[in-house]
Amino acid sequence: MNNHQQIISAISLKGLLPLYFHSSGEVSAGILKALYNAGIEAVEYTNRGEEALVNFTKLKTLAKSEMPGMHMGIGTIKDERAAKSFIDAGADFIISPGISEEVIEMAKAHGILWIPGCMTPTEIMRAEKLGASVVKLFPGNVLGPSYVAAIKDLFPMISFMPTGGVDTTQENLHEWFSSGVMAVGMGSKLLSKQIMKDKNYNDITSLTADTLKTIAAVRKQLHK
Repeated sequence: MNNHQQIISAISLKGLLPLYFHSSGEVSAGILKALYNAGIEAVEYTNRGEEALVNFTKLKTLAKSEMPGMHMGIGTIKDERAAKSFIDAGADFIISPGISEEVIEMAKAHGILWIPGCMTPTEIMRAEKLGASVVKLFPGNVLGPSYVAAIKDLFPMISFMPTGGVDTTQENLHEWFSSGVMAVGMGSKLLSKQIMKDKNYNDITSLTADTLKTIAAVRKQLHK
């Protein structure tokens, strides 16, 4: 199993890719530890602030030294310069909100997994042609599970991961996984501004672990 397959497997196995950003490096580290303690093996840290690169570099070092098996991804990468900076900082995979050929070329040049964001069948076709095997459906709450069910058979070689508006409830997760998604990306519904502000790391671990249990139960029910 190559590195790309290991990362995809880590995301698919858990069915959940948490994503977050916090301007504080200390808080960012606390959240990462909390997610790891819950059983998470892949995280998307988002490039949404001027502290992102410095924080990500520290998180990568932390993960490498204290979190065996953790795959550190960087999200919201829209251009070649950002891609190169985070690849140099040790990013294991890159996620974009859309399709950027300069980002994918940079990722390919360094052997890094690239996951594009798509909405339409045309965008998914383009992503597939550029070599993507996993597509982030964004924004998930706009597209909805019925959209995945309608297009999934058109793209048998693509795995789908909705992000945006996906929540932790059994009902919502059942709708998504019954539509055929590989995993769900989850940001503020899992890591709210309040829970990060309060530094409730134990609560983050508990909520994440509960969400993983819900996903596992939903999958088991669907595969009866």
